Amino acid sequence: MNPLDTLKEYVRFPSVSTDPAYAEGMAGARAFAIQLLEQLGFEVEVVETELHPILFAERQGNPDWPHVVLYGHYDVQPADPFELWSSDAFEPEVRGERLYGRGTADNKGPTIVHMSALARVLESYPDLPLNITYVIEGEEEIGSPSMAKFFDAYAERLSKADCLLVSDTGSPNTEQLVITTGLRGLVDLEVKLRGPKSDLHSGIHGGAVYNPLQALMELGASMHNPDGSVNVPGFYDAVLPLYEWEREELKRYPETEESYRAMLDVPAFYPANGLSPLEAVRFGPTLEFNGIGGGYQGAGSKTVIPSEAFAKITCRLVAAQDPQKIQDQVIATLEERCPKGVEIQIRKGGIAAAYLAVPPGRENTPSDQSPVLAKAFSAAESAIEAQFGNAPLFLREGGSIPVIADFKNRAGLDSVMVGLFTPVDNLHAPDESFDLGLMNRAIATFESIFKTLANV
Repeated sequence: MNPLDTLKEYVRFPSVSTDPAYAEGMAGARAFAIQLLEQLGFEVEVVETELHPILFAERQGNPDWPHVVLYGHYDVQPADPFELWSSDAFEPEVRGERLYGRGTADNKGPTIVHMSALARVLESYPDLPLNITYVIEGEEEIGSPSMAKFFDAYAERLSKADCLLVSDTGSPNTEQLVITTGLRGLVDLEVKLRGPKSDLHSGIHGGAVYNPLQALMELGASMHNPDGSVNVPGFYDAVLPLYEWEREELKRYPETEESYRAMLDVPAFYPANGLSPLEAVRFGPTLEFNGIGGGYQGAGSKTVIPSEAFAKITCRLVAAQDPQKIQDQVIATLEERCPKGVEIQIRKGGIAAAYLAVPPGRENTPSDQSPVLAKAFSAAESAIEAQFGNAPLFLREGGSIPVIADFKNRAGLDSVMVGLFTPVDNLHAPDESFDLGLMNRAIATFESIFKTLANV
């Protein structure tokens, strides 16, 4: 398997899951992934869903062998706006040491890294004593809506594995990789306040009614304390402590508070609960206003009291926080504090659990940690240091990948997440790219991981 040529061919399929106009591209990418898996000796099941099928592939031998699951996705984000690309988004092009095209970094490049590494190992060890299962879905970019039913049917089979290997997270640069140990969870809500039955003249009726926009701003402001912490009773009750080894790992992160501030172009930071800004985005939960609206939005002015106002709210959660409980607590707080002069309606959006996996040898490492998981962490650490010249950082990440927590909660599988994309890869944006030097070193890294797990 030639990694670069294979990745180019994979990227040529415009597999945009959110847009039905790309159904042919989705089918093409899926068929190509099936072909690659079958060439590696896997038996592939195509699991039908209401949207895009999931690939479940197995290479099984002695049940006493170690067993790992590899997760990825064959769908990509839309490439719009196309005019901002320097080359065709779905005709991959090498420029310098990078391959440009939609999906090169998220997640087709990392998928080809895993497959290329496995192909090289199997060439030397065709009877590799390692059981491997692949799960490659086609809906990650739209929230994995079909995975719940997939787990209903396949969780028992997956639970026979020892751990999950994933490369759908990031690293700060191509020389310093991160093994992600945690992901934040998510709670989504939309709040609507309704006052009069229609917009009112602010001169004729101003002073008599509660302006829904004013009520919304007061309600929203009540959700945080002056120090920036979330003002919802019970919000922090389950938050785990930040361990000293995590602070020490973060000290090695190749970014300072000042460089982070300059990159964001903000005058100052506003972290809560005594955390530094770089700690806050990894170890602290949040309540954020993502959008707010109501009343006249056009040019000039229009003197009205709006009938309605709305706010879109999400919470990012950390390990041990129950997303359903947090959603209920936030809703109860909003309803309790809503001014009496307006009516409140709350739309419940999606929720997702946070995730945490602790490497071996730490003070909070579970006493019953799977020995294969511990070996996978150690193998990844050694292989990354050998190939990249720097030991990896073990850090939590601020983003969310809900399916990773689902693998844990539904099938009992913890994850080793090796970040293979970097900030300059332009994920979800024009001119997405994947560093070819990183790709080649990552292939060698995963070769070593597979060999170590198989004891060859």
